[in-house]
Amino acid sequence: MAIFEKTIRNKNFDKLLRKLEQEIPDSSWSADLEAGSDFKEGDARCSVRVFERYSMMGGNRLSLTLTMFQNADSPVRLSAITAGGSQAVFFKVNTLGEESFLNDVKDLLEEILEE
Repeated sequence: MAIFEKTIRNKNFDKLLRKLEQEIPDSSWSADLEAGSDFKEGDARCSVRVFERYSMMGGNRLSLTLTMFQNADSPVRLSAITAGGSQAVFFKVNTLGEESFLNDVKDLLEEILEE
């Protein structure tokens, strides 16, 4: 499991979410948006997206859960967590695919934030 968290200032929540929904699947021939969920209460909102892609390194599929949270005009909080890159039964081995998926998302996010 690999985790990345970031506080994002001065970006529109909806535009950022839509861009990530589009760019993450476009970043890999096997990546797909699998599911999503949105919550809103008062001025607070939370969006969760689950992506999957095939890992050549591990010979299996990996998931990436992307969570974005914002309360009113506060900065957007983003959390990205990858999982599923292990082939062992009792302990994790071969987590390179998870880290690679997460690094790809970090790179995409940096490109988006520079726009």
